[in-house]
Amino acid sequence: MSGAPLTLGHIARRTPGTTRRLTSVHATVLRRSHGRLADRWFGSRLLVLETVGRRSGLPRSAALVYLPDGDDLVVVPANAGSARPPSWWLNLRAAGEAIAVLGRERRRVRAVEAAGAERERLWRRFEAATPVAHYQRHARRELPVVVLRRAFA
Repeated sequence: MSGAPLTLGHIARRTPGTTRRLTSVHATVLRRSHGRLADRWFGSRLLVLETVGRRSGLPRSAALVYLPDGDDLVVVPANAGSARPPSWWLNLRAAGEAIAVLGRERRRVRAVEAAGAERERLWRRFEAATPVAHYQRHARRELPVVVLRRAFA
């Protein structure tokens, strides 16, 4: 490298296993502290998304930057700008539902990928409010904008 500082994005793209472990540890701390510790990522709010591994069938947790949009929660599966989508997004698409943990609240959610004008509106909000949006420059894919809506039994 030419003396440029390494960023989390650089590291994450080169060592996806490390990123997975760090996000798992972060999610554990956030969940066990009921949102009192590690609840922000560079100023952005975090939730824990609990999914089921699509191949393993085992429970998985990831700490995600989110934006509230009314009663919905908006997330972007950026994977630090990697060309590959994050495992939590693949697991969520396969299962259709997950649990979003916000502090002490556990909310069953369904994922809906935003499209058209809704995607543009939400992407602009996400880009303005979070550090995650800059990963779009590095990704070799359009980052989806995912709306987590309450799933009622």
